[in-house]
Amino acid sequence: MQMEPSLAARLPLGRRGRQQTRARRGRHGLRSRDWPLSGRLRAALGALLASLVRRRAARIALLCTALALPLLAGGWMWLRTSSLVAVRSVQLSGVRGPEHAEIEAALRAAAHRMSTLAVNVGALRAAVSSYPVVRAVEAFPRFPHGLRIEVLEQLPVAALDVDGARTAAAADGVVLGAALLSGSLPSIDGSFRARPGQPLQSSFARAALAVMGLAPAPLARHVARVYSAAYGLTVQMRNGLLVYFGDAGAARAKWMSLARVLADTSSAGADYVDVRLPQRPAAGFPAGVSPPGVGAATGATGTGAAASAGGSEATIEALAEGLRSSTPGTSSTASAGTPGGAPATPSTAPSAPAAAAGEAPSATAPASTGTGG
Repeated sequence: MQMEPSLAARLPLGRRGRQQTRARRGRHGLRSRDWPLSGRLRAALGALLASLVRRRAARIALLCTALALPLLAGGWMWLRTSSLVAVRSVQLSGVRGPEHAEIEAALRAAAHRMSTLAVNVGALRAAVSSYPVVRAVEAFPRFPHGLRIEVLEQLPVAALDVDGARTAAAADGVVLGAALLSGSLPSIDGSFRARPGQPLQSSFARAALAVMGLAPAPLARHVARVYSAAYGLTVQMRNGLLVYFGDAGAARAKWMSLARVLADTSSAGADYVDVRLPQRPAAGFPAGVSPPGVGAATGATGTGAAASAGGSEATIEALAEGLRSSTPGTSSTASAGTPGGAPATPSTAPSAPAAAAGEAPSATAPASTGTGG
């Protein structure tokens, strides 16, 4: 029985036939055309091998990082506290109060325990926490050995009685203690309660301190006391002149208005100056005292000069010069420098309703003040 030729051709016989079959299959098995999945398998194996290599490299990198981080952290901590960046030069600014020497010494001592890479502002503030005059402290390092410290102070502007003891207070109402008292501070009438370093709760005390905090220095030196009267908050100068502020609103404008009135020669000898409406101040005179001639030349220190100068410190100093020599007619100069004494009362008082309503000043106010709005 004979096989079909096609089948016989596909079934080689003997050793030669087996060799031919192996040759067709190749050295490593079936050819790709005999096993269609072989190419995909090789690609999958290659991807798996590459993934394993990448994972190994990632593990090595992670291990190196884990070993290096403690070393880097330790080196950084050592550098922050080393002498290579220790603070050696301290520059201070903003310290001007009576306790400036003690404050500077405390800040320098605290700063020299720091480095420019480890500045502790909290430690600087704690070093001066016993000085209420210090409001804030800021520090700016200058690598490698410099440190600049800026101090914001709240200087005393008045003296008052707190819990039965005389103490100084700042413009923001904070009690500063008896160490900052001086004879040049004006007195605020009344008795109040507060702890050193804490703000006052009295609205009158806070208003009075706010007014004094905005006073130009040349005028503030002439203030004897601040009290509350029929016309509101009243400032008494050391020569007895009374200044009616009413309240703490527009305090800076009211001080400027007072300076312009003092600059006008027609206000010489005035018993009081009402600046409750700063755009329309009024000067009053005691009984029997007539204001100087209306329309007199004001000269270099007159109203026009004050207005053109824009209220500068030099101009205010020149205007305040009149307070050193002028003496109001019937004001009680004896009580001017005596805190707690009876307030001096002018014999001719301003019309409170008229001033409050913005009407024209009373007949006692000279029309020549020239400062009305």
